[in-house]
Formats: sequence, C-alpha cells, structure tokens
Amino acid sequence: MNNTSKNIEDRCFYCQDVSLTLGGRNILSNVDLKVLPGEILGLVGPNGAGKTSLFEVLCGRYKPFKGKIFFNGVNIDKYSFINRSKLGLGRTYQSPVIPSDLTIEETFRAARKSYRPFKKTHDAEWAARLSGLNLTWDKQAGDLGTFDRRKLLLACIILRAPKYILMDEPASGLINAEIDELDLIIRRLVDEYKIGVILIEHRLELLSEIADKVTVLDLGEVISEGTPEFVFSDPKVHEAYFEG
Repeated sequence: MNNTSKNIEDRCFYCQDVSLTLGGRNILSNVDLKVLPGEILGLVGPNGAGKTSLFEVLCGRYKPFKGKIFFNGVNIDKYSFINRSKLGLGRTYQSPVIPSDLTIEETFRAARKSYRPFKKTHDAEWAARLSGLNLTWDKQAGDLGTFDRRKLLLACIILRAPKYILMDEPASGLINAEIDELDLIIRRLVDEYKIGVILIEHRLELLSEIADKVTVLDLGEVISEGTPEFVFSDPKVHEAYFEG
C-alpha cells in the first residue's frame, strides 16, 4: 500500500469484504464501502437489497461473519454501538422516533448528557440552528411534525460533533419544499463542517443533487458504484432497481 492510499484510509470511514447472515439467509456478500470527510455517499437499491442491514453492521448492532470496519484508521470491529458513537459515528433512522413525553429542552439535555464529555446548552443551541429547528424549547417533542422530528433527532446527533453520519431515508414523509431544505442542511454539514454522510434514499432526484458518489446494492452485493450520472445510467442498475 502506498503512502497516499494509507493517508486516505487513515481519514475515512470504510468497510472491507463485509458479509452478513441472518436466520440462515445471506443478507450481505463481500461489501466494500468508503466515505471521506466532507463527502456524501448515496446508498441505493431495491427493497431487500441489504441497505439498512449494512447500516446495522456499520453502527455495531449486527456482527458480520466476515469483513472489517475502519474509522479514521482504527479497526472498530469489536466496538459496541455506544463506543462507535463516542468515536464520532451518528445514525438516524427511517422512522423518526422521539421521546414523546419530553420537551425539546429535555430531549436536548438527555443528548447532552448521554455520555462524557457532557455537552453544554450552547452546543444544543448551535445544533438546533444548524438543523433548522426554530421552535420554543418548552414544546412537547411528541407534538412535532415529521420534519421537525427529523430536525430534532439530527440536532441531537450534531451537538455531539460527529465525524460521520449514517442517514436512513431522511426524506421519507417529507414534501418537496422540506426536501429542498433538507438538501441544504445536509450540504452545509458536509461543506462547512466536513462531516462524511452515507445516505440511504429512494428519492433519486435528491441523491442526484447532493451525492458525490453512489453505491448500489442488489441482493446484498454491490453491483455498481461511481458518480450519480454513471450509476443511474448503468444498465445493471436499471435492470435491478428501475425495472426489477
């Protein structure tokens, strides 16, 4: 390995040859994935392709039977979910589940004190502004609409100063104007704060706008990767994703 390749691997989040079996069924097979700081990687594929399962492997909830995961040069195969979070890995989910009985302020307090070093109130205020959450903090989290729930959860991740964020269908349930705003929020996180983002998204128009590169999974295997223009014109992708 030359010094240039080694330097890149020391400052990126990637997995090598990841394979996963659940219930005796092969879910992922020899998957490689890499995202750099300040880069957006789109992850697409038909339902059942293994996208969310790959996220579960990357964040430490599922253990693959083969493969390795590296975080800025550190092998994190044995790191738990919480230890990967402490290292700087954030994760959002397709369904924006929030603590309905808490206010926005109480939700932020829980996020600030989830693990040491504890964050300050001004960290939460900064994260709320960055995520576009413009609401009074005494509002019940359970009263928020879908987009504000997503903003609240994203802000709780941002205040911990993540290096990489895994985002599972963040545009799900949003209208076009909200998707446009989400586009700007994600792009700012990437461009100004150099956060690396891996984004599962079925809205290909969103990925075409913001993704630097795209990886396509089908039946747990990578079938195409490259720029959005290349991937979305790949005959293999059309056969598996658009026509399958």
